[in-house]
Amino acid sequence: MAVTTEEGVVAATPSRLPMLRALTLRDYRLLWVGQGISLIGDQFYYIALSWLTLQLTNSALALGGVLTAAAVPRGVLMLFGGAISDRLSPRLLMLGSDLFRGVVVAAQAILVLAGVAQLWQLYVLAVIFGAVDAIFYPAGGAMVPMMVPEELRPSAAALDQITGRGSIFIGPAIAGLLIASVGRTTGDGVAFAVDAVSFACSAVSLVLIRAGMRAPSSRGESDATAPGEAPGDDGILGSIVAGLRYAWTDPVLRALLVIIAGIDVTANGVFGVGLPLLARHHFTGGVAALGAMDAAFGAGALIGIAIAGSIAQPRKKGLVVIGVTTGFGLASLLMPFLPNLPAALVVMVLASIGSGLINVMLIPWLQNRTDPAMFGRVMSIVMLASIGLTPLSYAVAGWVATANLYALFVGGGALILATAIFAGASRDVRSID
Repeated sequence: MAVTTEEGVVAATPSRLPMLRALTLRDYRLLWVGQGISLIGDQFYYIALSWLTLQLTNSALALGGVLTAAAVPRGVLMLFGGAISDRLSPRLLMLGSDLFRGVVVAAQAILVLAGVAQLWQLYVLAVIFGAVDAIFYPAGGAMVPMMVPEELRPSAAALDQITGRGSIFIGPAIAGLLIASVGRTTGDGVAFAVDAVSFACSAVSLVLIRAGMRAPSSRGESDATAPGEAPGDDGILGSIVAGLRYAWTDPVLRALLVIIAGIDVTANGVFGVGLPLLARHHFTGGVAALGAMDAAFGAGALIGIAIAGSIAQPRKKGLVVIGVTTGFGLASLLMPFLPNLPAALVVMVLASIGSGLINVMLIPWLQNRTDPAMFGRVMSIVMLASIGLTPLSYAVAGWVATANLYALFVGGGALILATAIFAGASRDVRSID
């Protein structure tokens, strides 16, 4: 099989490793390497931010406030970022985001190494990162389908998921060792500096890429118009409204957004708040038990990604979505009643395999279905449904868990199972092929 890239180069795609086929495209290969380095650097940033906040305040409340300071602008501005990505060059938006964040985090590294870091600086840093993330991620979502042809998008989705999950394994461990070996305050400064270097590496890869110089154009199949060029353009707000209308009037996309929100908003709160409490009060092992459960979830997701990236795209994807949603609901119901940690690890691995599977299946399916002029906006809506409401999810989960930990998992499981019932009852979802 051969694929003609938009650069006019015909790249042979290996048949034995279908998950790696997208790497035959020069531009995607550069993007993948650059983003992989940047994602690992981001883990240094998260560890240093959290650790430095605790060093300065010794307060869990302050730590929660700093993390919320990043999450709120990310969620609020996500749709704005999608609209901008469809009007301007995604590559230049990503490049500008990397350069800006690199300068900001380098300045923070200098402040830490000079011994003058203060808590208010970390709040400002978190707000800046959250706001820029809201532009960067939709731009990245629009960038990939611009440079990868439809038949290679499942490979690109698998590779992107692997770098994302893999960075969570590799980055925190290396960052923790670095901070511990260099010294607490100095180590935090060095960790911020490492993130600044990772942004520089990502920026270099984006400079070398040839695709993504212009905003994607419409297929002419919908009421979507070429970004920034249509008569009667109502500006950014009009673009956001057009994106929401586009998603809402597509019955399959509308149903999928309900399902994504039903799973992710619920699971983020239930597992994000509930697992540390289970590790502390239900299973023996404390923080080690929490680390083991997080690792089990990541390992299962990687298994699911590897499976989905190594086989042909299955028919009846809608049925897979229904099955995975049901599995998540059952996993949430079971967790607080499991007798020991090994049983919990098995449940976590099995549930997360499904997570890896549907991510690799649905992302390219959505890309292929979406009008190119709407790539950024559709991906921003998906991201909003998936992670944008996380602060609200954490707040509700914390309130429920304070009253009763069992109620958190049972109630969350019931909501996810209700989502599965909705999916099963939806002809549009069952028709996804």
